[in-house]
Parts: sequence; C-alpha cells; structure tokens
Amino acid sequence: MNAVVISVVVMLALSVARVHVVISLFIAALVAGLTAQMGLEGTMVAFQEGLAGGAKIALSYALLGAFAMAVAHSGLPQLLANWLISKMSKADESTGEHVRRATKWGIIGGVVAMGVMSQNLIPIHIAFIPLIVPPILGILNELKLDRRIIATSITFGIVTAYMFLPIGFGRIYLHDILFANIEKAGMDLTGVNPVLAMAIPAASMLVGLILSFVSYRGPREYGAAASEYTRPIESIDTKKVWAALAAIIICFVIQTWLTIADSNADPLLIGAVVGLTVLLAFRVVPWQQADDVFSGGMKMMSLIGLIMISAQGYASVLNASGAIEPLVKDTASLFSGSKLLAAFAMLVVGLIITMGIGSSFSTLPIISAIYVPLCAALGFSPMATVALIGTAGALGDAGSPASDSTLGPTTGLNVDGQHDHMRDTVIPTFLHYNIPLLIGGWIAAMVL
Repeated sequence: MNAVVISVVVMLALSVARVHVVISLFIAALVAGLTAQMGLEGTMVAFQEGLAGGAKIALSYALLGAFAMAVAHSGLPQLLANWLISKMSKADESTGEHVRRATKWGIIGGVVAMGVMSQNLIPIHIAFIPLIVPPILGILNELKLDRRIIATSITFGIVTAYMFLPIGFGRIYLHDILFANIEKAGMDLTGVNPVLAMAIPAASMLVGLILSFVSYRGPREYGAAASEYTRPIESIDTKKVWAALAAIIICFVIQTWLTIADSNADPLLIGAVVGLTVLLAFRVVPWQQADDVFSGGMKMMSLIGLIMISAQGYASVLNASGAIEPLVKDTASLFSGSKLLAAFAMLVVGLIITMGIGSSFSTLPIISAIYVPLCAALGFSPMATVALIGTAGALGDAGSPASDSTLGPTTGLNVDGQHDHMRDTVIPTFLHYNIPLLIGGWIAAMVL
C-alpha cells in the first residue's frame, strides 16, 4: 500500500483519538518515511529540513495574533458585543424571539462576510478570528447557538474566497499557483476565466454551508464563557477605537499594495508589524502593558504556528518519500479509459494529499505536473482542467487537522475550552465541504 495513504490514515486516526495534532503529524511522518524505506535518519533529516519552511508562517501568525490582541485592547470588538447585548436586553417578550433570531443570523452572516473579506478586501487571513469571536462567545452561549455553525461559516468564507475570487489570496491561488503550474506543464490557458472555471465548485461549497445550518440548527448548552479573552471592557476610549481603525486601514493598504506589487516581502508579516507600530505610537496599548498584551496575542496564535511548522516538516517527508507521484499515476491509470472515473480518482488523490499536507497552496504544484498531461490525453478542455486541478487542490483544506482553515476557527471558539478541534471543527467541515466539493468538482470537470 502507498506510503502516503498509510501515513495520512495514521495521522487522521491519531487526531480523531485526541492525540495532539503536532504529535500526530510527527508520528505520521515517521510512518511515511519508514514505509517508503527512507530509514529513520533519512526521515528525520527530511522532516527537519521542512521545518524551516514553516518558520515565516509561524512568525506571521504570531505577529498577527499580537496585532489582533492589541486591537481588541482598544475596545473595538467590545463595541460590537455591547451593541448586540443592548439590542437583546431591550427586547420585550413580544419581540424577544425576533431579536434573538435576527441576532443569530446577523452573527452568522457577519462571520461569513469577514471570512470572505479576510482573503481579499482586508487580507489579514485568519487574524480576524481571535479579534472578533472571543468577545461574542457570551452572546453565542445566551443564544444557545451551536459553535459548529460558526466554525463551518468561517471556514466557508476563507476557502471559498481564495478558490473563487481572483483577488488577494485568491489571486495567489488561482493565477500565481494554479494557472502558472498548469501553463508550466504545457497547457495553454488563453481565454480561460478562473471565476467561471471554479463557479460550480464554489456553488458546492455554498450547498455545504446551507447543509451545516440544517445539521446544527438545534440549541446547544455551554458553560459560562469566562476567560481572559472574553472579559468585558468597562470603559471604552473613543480615541483608541479610532486609532485601532486607522491601524487596520493602514495594515490593509500595505498588504494590498505588497500583493498587487507582487513583492517578495510577506504582506501578512509586514502588515502586522506596521499595524503594531501604529497602535504603539497612538498609545492604544500603554508601553507598560505592551509586553503582556502582545504576549497574550502571540500565545493565542502560537499553537497554529507550531502546527504549521510541523505540517511543513510532514509535507517535506511526503515529498522526499517519492510516494506521491506513484499514487497519482497509479490511481489515475486505473481509470485512464474513462474521463468520468479518472476525474473522480484525481479528485480523491488531491483530497488525500491536501488532508496530509494541510495546505491547498502546497498541493497544487505537486499534482499539476502529473495531472495536466493526463487531462490533455483524456480530452479534458482547458477550462475543465482548471476546475479539476483547482478543486483537487482545495479538497481537504476544509477538514484537515493541520489546515489553518480549521485551526483558525478553533483558536477563536475554544478560548474558554468548550470547543474541540477535531469533533467541533475538523469533522463538521470535512463532512459538509469535502463531500459537496468532490461532487461539484466532478460535475465541473465533466460539463466544462
């Protein structure tokens, strides 16, 4: 059996059994290396070499966490929470249920919108989650809203935005990675519109979101959301709120400019540093409290950084094992005479690889070089090839224990220890998005 398949199954089984994700990734890396006959030393060397690739990601997330905590210190997120609380408290018996329902759907719609904007309009990625979610946990508890709805809503916004909208992170995914690798493999994409190519897969993500509303529509009881991240701010300084808004706008402008300019500098890293500098300059965070505030933010995001570093090491072992290319070729060759079955096989292999690596951005370069000639030989159009490979790369991002699309929601929803990463984020997003996306990508490959 293929080393990649065995390794991914081991990693997922350990994660479901509540073994820490970092430990699961490390053990899965050992299984992959030893199964591929790399030996213990070769496996460890490959794992260690891959760790360096996640260092920049981890630092960016840590600084974004500090930036989010500093903005929260201004009282800006609490203004939103206070407004929602006041709306609910003013409701009488006749209008109470209507207000509760409006508040519930307003919060859900808000986190979906913020998830989408975090990938393009305000490209701060998952940094908005610890900024916005913890202050409203008390309201979610009062509404008895199942937090799995919030997790699926956030993941929908993040994943659908980059795989469908060619702006911000979406431009990187669709043009800089997907189109670039397909053209590098020898296929001409002149006249191919990525939005049209990914429209059916994106629609399937929307179907998954709607299904999650049905699955988790029932009330769910939680304990009091009391933690250092959810304590209300008694007095809010308007000047600090305006300064925080200014810092967010400046951060957005810098990240957008660096993205458009195609700079080698990391937009997330630079934007976070500049945003922190602005907040310090305007004394949103007093100098004597800066260390505690920034440390708290970094602590909140450090676990994601550590997991992403480990995931890079794991991905390095999978690549060094030499088992990915045979997996792709052998699986596809089984159905080489049928476009229908070959498309399904290629999507499933993309799901397996992305579930293991935890990054759709890293999956595309791996599969494109092999999938493009196969698609051309089977008679898939350029539009269908883009849809097939783009979907195969995105499959597994929602539902992977090591993906920031699942780690991010857990970070915000579990600050009070009442939201399990695997059972309340990973499994719900896997079921509601990977299955519809598999079907949607399959349909797109056949009709385009």
